[in-house]
Amino acid sequence: MVPHQAPPTDAVDFVVGRSDLRRTAFVPGLHTADTVLEPGRVLVRIDRFAFTANNVTYGAVGDLIGYWTFFPAKEGWGRIPVWGFGDVVRSSHAAVPAGERLYGYFPMSTYLVLHADHVSATGLVDASAHRAALPPIYNQYTRVAADAGYDPAREAEIALFRPLFTTSFLLDDFLAEAAFFGARALVLSSASSKTALGLAFLLSQTRRAQCRVVGLTSPANAAFVARTGYYDTVLAYDDVRSLPRDTATVFVDFAGNGAVVAAVHHHLGGSLRYSCQVGVTHWEQRAPAADLPGPAPILFFAPEQARKRLGDWGPADFQARVGGAMRRFLDSTRGWLRVVEGRGRAAIESVYRAMLEGETDPSEGHMLSLSERAGE
Repeated sequence: MVPHQAPPTDAVDFVVGRSDLRRTAFVPGLHTADTVLEPGRVLVRIDRFAFTANNVTYGAVGDLIGYWTFFPAKEGWGRIPVWGFGDVVRSSHAAVPAGERLYGYFPMSTYLVLHADHVSATGLVDASAHRAALPPIYNQYTRVAADAGYDPAREAEIALFRPLFTTSFLLDDFLAEAAFFGARALVLSSASSKTALGLAFLLSQTRRAQCRVVGLTSPANAAFVARTGYYDTVLAYDDVRSLPRDTATVFVDFAGNGAVVAAVHHHLGGSLRYSCQVGVTHWEQRAPAADLPGPAPILFFAPEQARKRLGDWGPADFQARVGGAMRRFLDSTRGWLRVVEGRGRAAIESVYRAMLEGETDPSEGHMLSLSERAGE
């Protein structure tokens, strides 16, 4: 049963079918401007957020990793998480005043209530009971006024890339720590995805002398991927067999396409040193392949590597390292990135469906808002 379609109201949630990502609806918001706030709670009006292929992954593996748990919805429906900015409009926490702007993990909704805890000059944690067992990195919200990496003119780039590039950074760190498993080539599927581009950029800066970086992509995206300059070689998926079979290789899979994974494993066989599963941009082709030659694919879960490095380096050093690398990457995107702003339900529906079907231009970065006009 499709939820009641919401009439125009102040508060709306965009929901999708948990078992069928093509089912969508706009429903009355779980939180509204008049939501009663218990002590310690703050009401955030979500202003704008990025939507990328990574958000499709959140929906595709929502039950596996728990992404549906962050922002509850009616049974059978879910709210896909996004990264973006919101403003505190009411507060029952003395240390978090109305007017505070936050960056973090939000639903595609008008409002969200946070249980503010561990409040510091730079951020806060949502201590809502239903989020207590979830990875802590997703429960942290940044107070942008005290964020050294914040630039109001670059909010779009921050929302589009900070979470994705953090994954890229952690992947690069994980592979380097393992000495690339002795490989001389790194093959990245879904090479046009923003997380893959971030990793390829990092590899191009420091690892190219050791490992050649190969991007696998669709024929339609091959020219764009090559134009970024991050990859040594760009191949279409049908050209997997042109990969050298005598070169020790690591496969980093952002696509989650069972046929592509099988093709890489069967072609490279014993030359494959490690197979790393990261995303599922090809969400409908993610059926697991059986009896794969070479190492079994292993899921890379970025929060685990983040937890490790936060312990090794401390939060300040961790943020400094990620922030410095991301600034260099953002500077490099000026040659190919075009930010596209979309407001209102029609824009959200259009971008969501295009991303779901893999029909977006990889050179575009989409920023969305449920508000029809800025400042609403």
